[in-house]
Amino acid sequence: MFKKFLMAAAGLVMSAQVLATPQVDLSDPYKMVEQVADNTFKRVAKDQGIISTDKEHLRVIVEQELMPYVDYKYAAYRVLGSYIQKVRTMTDPAEKKQAVENIKTFIDVFQRYLVATYAGVFTQYKNQKVEFGEARNFESDDVAVVKTRIVESGKPDIKIDFKVRKGKGNEWRAYDMMAEGISLLDAKQTELHGVLRQQGIEHVIDLLDKKSRLPVQFRGDDGN
Repeated sequence: MFKKFLMAAAGLVMSAQVLATPQVDLSDPYKMVEQVADNTFKRVAKDQGIISTDKEHLRVIVEQELMPYVDYKYAAYRVLGSYIQKVRTMTDPAEKKQAVENIKTFIDVFQRYLVATYAGVFTQYKNQKVEFGEARNFESDDVAVVKTRIVESGKPDIKIDFKVRKGKGNEWRAYDMMAEGISLLDAKQTELHGVLRQQGIEHVIDLLDKKSRLPVQFRGDDGN
């Protein structure tokens, strides 16, 4: 049940990293989240006629508007966790080269998996309102937490901490969120940790690749 809640919350709040327009201020994590959220919901609402007949169009929206503002490479590294350190300590050149290639492939597949995941979650969009917490001074920080609240009439508010980090060019991008105190990335890392250790990164890549190719739909507890 929590997983369904987490993914629904993720889809609604990850819209806070969307829309690649000149109006988005990447130098300010709080303005970025608020501006992109507004732009994204407008795009989804505008394209409802297309979405109603072809849910695959949501992939287009996510790819064009969301992913440019998601630091999916950093997120992928976080999901791989200790495997990254293991690769760094490899001494056999051939083994290390193959491991590095596997990591690159994992990043690509993870990006496609995120596209599929959020495209599915956006099928749940029903004109929910997003309220934003007060901005704080971030001048000396490399990571900021933007507090948001998803409000829907007749339902309890969903409170989410949205994590963004400062990267190249001092531009801020999203990499994680916390709902009910649980990190989405940590949850995915826990899910894949045993599979990664027991069956290897190639199996994890194949697993995520298959999930990314499934038809767009909200899967909740069953599909993600």
